[in-house]
Formats: sequence, C-alpha cells, structure tokens
Amino acid sequence: MHASESQHWYTRSGLPAYEVEGKAGKRPATLRDARKLGLVPSVTTIIKCASAPALELWKAKQVMLAAMTLPRLDGESDESFCERVMRDSKEEGRKAAERGTAIHAAVQGHFEGEAPDPDYWPHAKGTAQVVHANCGEQRWIAEKSFSHPLGYGGKVDLHSSEWVIDFKTKEFTKEEAPTLKTWDEHAMQLAAYRIGLPVAGVGCLAGCAIVYVSSIEPGLARLIQLDESDLMRGWDMFCGLLHFWKAKTGYYPEQWKEAA
Repeated sequence: MHASESQHWYTRSGLPAYEVEGKAGKRPATLRDARKLGLVPSVTTIIKCASAPALELWKAKQVMLAAMTLPRLDGESDESFCERVMRDSKEEGRKAAERGTAIHAAVQGHFEGEAPDPDYWPHAKGTAQVVHANCGEQRWIAEKSFSHPLGYGGKVDLHSSEWVIDFKTKEFTKEEAPTLKTWDEHAMQLAAYRIGLPVAGVGCLAGCAIVYVSSIEPGLARLIQLDESDLMRGWDMFCGLLHFWKAKTGYYPEQWKEAA
C-alpha cells in the first residue's frame, strides 16, 4: 500500500515531510516543526483555508442520517446521544476514505509499473484506458512531490510534459458520469501543481484534468479537462489563500533562514 498524504508538509528540496522524529519516535509534523525546519505547507493545506460548501453539506447529511437511524438508549443523556451520533456519522466517511485510498494506490501502482491489488485491478485498468483515450501516448510520472519558491509544496498524482492530472474517487454510476463537473478547489489545486512542478518540459500551459474514478462501478472513470480561464482564475484564488495562510500563521516559508 502506498502512503497517503496524511501530513501536509514538504522540505525545501521537495521531499515529503509528513512525520518528524520526536522523543517517543515518529510523529506527525506540525507548524512548530515547519518553523524550525523550514518546511512548506501543501497545496491542499492552503486550499482548506477556504470553505467547502459541498463537503460541509455532505457532513451535515451524514449527521442527520445517523440521528435518524440510531436508536436512543434507555436513560441516555442528550449529550451522550449527540456524541454517539457524531461518531457514527464519521464512520461512512472513514470507510469511503479507506476505499478511496485503496483505489488510488492501485491506480498509482499501475502507472508505476506495479501489479495492483486484484480487487482493484478493474479500477486501475479503466482509469488507464480513459487517460490514454484523452491524452494519448505520454511518458507518465506518478506521485511527484515538489517545493516552490513561493513557499508551498505538493505531490502530483500523475503528470507528463503535456499534462497534470489528479485522481478523485467518487460514488457514481455510468448514468451519472456525464453530470460530473469540476469545482473551484480543483482549479486551484491543478493550477498550483502546474506552476509548482519543477520538472523540465512541464510548461505553464500544460493541460490539466481531474479524473473521477467510480468506487461503486469498477472500471468506470471519466476525465474532465479544465479550461485555461478556469485555471488562471484558480491560480489567482490559490495565491490569495496562500497570502492569507501566511498572514494568519505568521509564517513565511520563503523568508525562512536556518538558525545558526
């Protein structure tokens, strides 16, 4: 299983720094560690500074569903019931995240020349076919991490000299596939990746796309290329959030200097 980007920090040379060495062993890196080591925040960390209405609505629905389906225990206080509802509502999200991680690892492994988990081979095969049909023959590089002089970093799912691609797992059927669309956070993410990639040959006008991979219909995937105008708008929004994050935290990675 490939590691997921659970901790959103990168070194100045572009290497993932999800964990640091603590007194009791490895632990997740924090803002305090970043200030000390000169780490840069990830693209996703910056984007999370903005609200995500669709995600918040989904979370609210999970809470309501849990409240409607969980039986009330005899003598249970309102506070205890609410805590139990909140725990239960997060369970569906946890399961979806685990399923998405497994599918993502299979797709990544396929593009790296590894044999994916047999259970997720259809997902990897279907995704590869969609990418090839839309992008043609490319020299693909999977899971490339980077650090940009502006003070942010990230890890790109898939790119070539002509394309920057991010995979998203989602529950959708063949009938629902045509209704899928991209959102502002996708434009920000891909624009920041395209600017941040230090790989020779990846130009500022490389095509950017989101590939939705169905978690309920193995082999079903859809690629949506973002318009250049959306990417330019996404870059403007990302830069605004990056400035906000720096001012809010009081940490400016591009100004960091190693202590004597």
